[in-house]
Amino acid sequence: MDQVTARITAVLTEKFDVPAELITARASFQELDLDSLSVVELYVTLQEEWGVPLDAEAATGEVTVGELADEVRKSLEGRRPDDD
Repeated sequence: MDQVTARITAVLTEKFDVPAELITARASFQELDLDSLSVVELYVTLQEEWGVPLDAEAATGEVTVGELADEVRKSLEGRRPDDD
């Protein structure tokens, strides 16, 4: 598990009480019983932690953990080193 996926998993378990064994790359937020407000809160949390823009408007229950991880990784790759 890469660092991004591990952090998403940690936030889901710690902040949203999602059982770790349910979290897979293919699991949608709807399947993890997150409502739309929780999904947006997850996106905002990750934006603040990683310092990258994420499309919170695209945050729906159908988005999967893997898709979010891909979006975060893409945003991190797009940052310049002096953006920190």
